[in-house]
Amino acid sequence: MLNPSPSVRRCLRAGARFAVPATAAALLAVAVSGAPDASAAAAPLPPRPDTVAPEPTPDDGGAEALDGAELARLLAGLTGDSTPLGYSGLLRARFVSGAAARRWPALATLFGPEAATRPGVHPLRAASDEPFSLVTLVPFEAKERGRIGRYRMGSWPFERGTASSLAYANPAGFIRVTRENQDTRVSEHFRLREFLTHDQRAVWPKYLVLREPLLDKLELLIQELTASGTPVRHLTVMSGFRTPQYNDRGVGAGGRAQNSRHQYGDAADVFVDNDLDGRLDDLNHDGRVDTRDVRVMLAAVERVERRYPDLVGGAGVYRATSAHGPFVHVDVRGTRARW
Repeated sequence: MLNPSPSVRRCLRAGARFAVPATAAALLAVAVSGAPDASAAAAPLPPRPDTVAPEPTPDDGGAEALDGAELARLLAGLTGDSTPLGYSGLLRARFVSGAAARRWPALATLFGPEAATRPGVHPLRAASDEPFSLVTLVPFEAKERGRIGRYRMGSWPFERGTASSLAYANPAGFIRVTRENQDTRVSEHFRLREFLTHDQRAVWPKYLVLREPLLDKLELLIQELTASGTPVRHLTVMSGFRTPQYNDRGVGAGGRAQNSRHQYGDAADVFVDNDLDGRLDDLNHDGRVDTRDVRVMLAAVERVERRYPDLVGGAGVYRATSAHGPFVHVDVRGTRARW
């Protein structure tokens, strides 16, 4: 049973604190108290509005905004996830299928009734010290003939019969990214647009596969580098998600892997770029930028994985080419791999 803080109890009593109906406030009370309430649990969701509701404002009583710890407690109570903000505590979004959202009807309390019925980004409706969004996925089955609408994606290895194991099964679904929501913060230092495939720039909406454990690992990498004497103000994502049709263009000797983890939203090629010049910084202060600086990042990845074995995955050091500077590949495939 969770023990909500006084500010959480105040907002539960007020109901209007969340700008939602009293029945929804009761659902949230059930989530944080653990006490059954058949009438609240059975209450139907409000009808879908014709227009997007205005942003809520704090109630007249001046109740304090939820802090990160309180938000984590509420999300844990609603979903059963003990670390809803990740090990880093810096996740700012949760990605769920529509079916999963419907299994947690009390999520409507925090994110609105459309969170379970409409794919997209649903911001937290309660005042909070930090933004947080529930992102409901477009189902994988919405892809037809290798595309969704005008956005070309191709076929995943499992669809083509070339997947080596269930670790390469099709993604559960896609994040629908629009011009309007592309700047949604998905963790403290990262936004949706940073992980998009680098093609079809004029086509909207775009579709993205992204997993929370990758974001968590990148945030922990920033923390580990900073704690070990390499402050990180900006970690550039050089390549995040790649659609299969885009990944296929670079497959071959010395190029991309046919079953690249980038197609599954759990891999990123990154480098520290505090001066924002588009290249890796001199992390070891030897007056040059090369793979020795990448190995500073790799050593931090190793320490993160030792501390958080749930986030184990691949890591690779890449040299500079005429197209890009040195970088490190990081993923959360679930098994250790190095190159």
